[in-house]
Amino acid sequence: MQASPPKFNIVIIGQNNRLQYEALLFAASLRHSSPNFAGRLFVAVPQPGPRWSQDPSIRNEDVLKALRQLDAEILPFDNHVFGNSYPYGNKIEALLALPEAEPFVFFDSDTLITGDLTSVPFDFDRPSASQKVEGTWPKPTLYGPGFDGIWSALYRRFELDFESSLDTSKPVDYWRRYLYFNAGYFYYSCPRQFGERFLDYARTIRDGKIPELAGQNLDPWLDQAALPLVVHSFGGGRDALPSGLLDGSVSCHYRLFPLLYARESDHAIEVLETVAAPNRVKKVLKGYDPIKKLVLQRKGHKIRDLFDRENLPQREQAIRNTIKNKGLWMR
Repeated sequence: MQASPPKFNIVIIGQNNRLQYEALLFAASLRHSSPNFAGRLFVAVPQPGPRWSQDPSIRNEDVLKALRQLDAEILPFDNHVFGNSYPYGNKIEALLALPEAEPFVFFDSDTLITGDLTSVPFDFDRPSASQKVEGTWPKPTLYGPGFDGIWSALYRRFELDFESSLDTSKPVDYWRRYLYFNAGYFYYSCPRQFGERFLDYARTIRDGKIPELAGQNLDPWLDQAALPLVVHSFGGGRDALPSGLLDGSVSCHYRLFPLLYARESDHAIEVLETVAAPNRVKKVLKGYDPIKKLVLQRKGHKIRDLFDRENLPQREQAIRNTIKNKGLWMR
């Protein structure tokens, strides 16, 4: 008899900006594409406090009602380290508010679930994260250490084994040799353990005056500098999941709506427009202009017609410029 897949929770971030609308689309796409998902869906919402110059919480009652109708649970959390100065830190500090010792998957809010999430063979004791990533960090300086020197210094700082993290099929100082993830999704068996270590590593990298990091930009890359170290410290790695599922047939990390229409699959567009169509969702989404115009008024298809998905420009900036030149860019 085949063992049933492990039950797990999902957490995304919701905030009083475009993230609240992205969170609503995420929830709607999860219920549409993965009706058998039996865990809890948490929308983690930062609360007002000294780390924020303005109230970051979701105050739109229509958004909150629509999220609850989709069985999303609002999870308030406080920022003790990050906040206004580094909003990406929300994905770190929110983990500390999740139920302890219950497996979790974090997704960025700008993600659609496009397939059956329960079909993904997660091993929650062996964490991993998104490999839909480019060599964005570090950027070795002319007179400073290269990739090898920077990454090895970080592994030493946290007393981790550097050699076992390497893909030795790649040459020294080529970025893919080193463990590096996009923080668009990650998972583990306990959010508190993962979150505490993530917070410790990120804060140490930011404040620890590590000489090899001189000249390195950590905004917005701090979470992605710390994440590989956390994953490796818990025995995870780059090959923990089959490729082609997350960031593939089961999930789509689109980032911005113009880029979604330019780059993503016909199926992802179909899911987006299907889950945005019911009136109880549509009337709320109208509050955010890019969704109203590109998705609900179908102007995104004008962007779609500008590109051949089989032959996209290599650089994202070229895609953005093409869209802007046609007056269709919005965010």
